[in-house]
Amino acid sequence: MASQYENVTDTELAMLEVLWKEGPSTIRQIAERLYPKGKFSQYTTVQSLLQRLESKGYVARDRSAFVHVFEAKVDRSALIGHRLQDVADKLCEGSLTPLLLQLAEGAQLTDEQREILRKVLDDASE
Repeated sequence: MASQYENVTDTELAMLEVLWKEGPSTIRQIAERLYPKGKFSQYTTVQSLLQRLESKGYVARDRSAFVHVFEAKVDRSALIGHRLQDVADKLCEGSLTPLLLQLAEGAQLTDEQREILRKVLDDASE
């Protein structure tokens, strides 16, 4: 299963992170968040990347005001799910089990995280 999200670069993901955390934002707001002591070149980089994300369908642009506002069109959990499934498809013949086992074994989960994981697994089996 090919994922529609596999072509999101790390830099584009950083832009989406700002939009997920801050909500709809202008280019300047995103640039200031990513490059606090940035220069004009960073502003134009953010502008170009947002245009690329818009053309890919990951962000929407509100052009109703003089200053355009960008908003994420893709949900963080949907992107995570698709990216994890893509990794499972490539490394685990489509099965999420080896991937989840590796993540659970490699991480030091807190009691709360283990409880959440148990609940998710219990809910999924119903």
